[in-house]
Amino acid sequence: MAKLGKNAQNEQEGKETVEFFKDLDREALNTERFLEKYSKPIGIVFGVLILGVLGFFAYKQFVVAPQNAEAVKSFLAAQKNLTEGKDKEALGGKSAANPGFLGTANEYSSTNIGKLSAYNAGLLKFKEGKFQEAYDLLDKFSSDNKTMVAMKFGAMADAKSGLNKNDEALQLLDKAASASSDPYTTYYFTRKAGILALGLKKNADAKKYFATIDEKYQDYDNGMSDSYIEMTKYY
Repeated sequence: MAKLGKNAQNEQEGKETVEFFKDLDREALNTERFLEKYSKPIGIVFGVLILGVLGFFAYKQFVVAPQNAEAVKSFLAAQKNLTEGKDKEALGGKSAANPGFLGTANEYSSTNIGKLSAYNAGLLKFKEGKFQEAYDLLDKFSSDNKTMVAMKFGAMADAKSGLNKNDEALQLLDKAASASSDPYTTYYFTRKAGILALGLKKNADAKKYFATIDEKYQDYDNGMSDSYIEMTKYY
C-alpha cells in the first residue's frame, strides 16, 4: 500500500483528533443528561451513605464507648470479689448494685469485656456444678487470642463431661488442641483428649493423640506418651 503524503497524513490525523473530541463531547453530554435525569435518586443514595458513615461513628462514640466504660467498671468489681474468694459476689447477677460477671455478660454482651465476663461466669457456674449453664455461658465467649479460645473449648469439654456427654467432650477437646499455636496448650489438650478417648475405649483415637505427643511434644511429656500408647494395646 502506498504511504500517505505528509500533508494527507496530517489531514488524516487532524480528522481523527476532531472525531475524538466530538466523541468526548457526546459522552459529556450523555453524562450530563444522565445526572439530570437521575440526580434525585443519586442524591438519596449518597445521602444514605453519608448518614450511614456518620451513624456508625456516632454509635461508636456515644453508645459503644460509654458501654465499654461501664462494662469495665462492673468487670473490675467482679474480679476484685473473685480475688478475695467471694465467688457468689463475683458471679453476681442478682441485683443492679452488684451485676458481677453474670450481669456484665448479660448487659454488655456485645463488648469484649462482656464476653470475657461470660467466660468467667461460666467457670464459676461450673464450679457450682451447674454444667449446662456453664456450657452456655462459655459458648458466648469469643476472642482473637487463640490460647483463650483453646481454654474456652477445654472448659466447655469439662462441662459436657459433667453432663455425661463424653463423646461431645472429646470433640471439644479436639478443637481445643487445634485452636492455638502455643505448643504447651496444644500438648495439654491433646493429652487430655487422649486420656478421655482411652476411657471411652476409643483406643485408635487415643493412640493417635499420644503418638502426636510422642512426635511433637516430648519436652512436655517426660516420656509418658510411650506408656499411654502401650495402654491402648491392652486397656
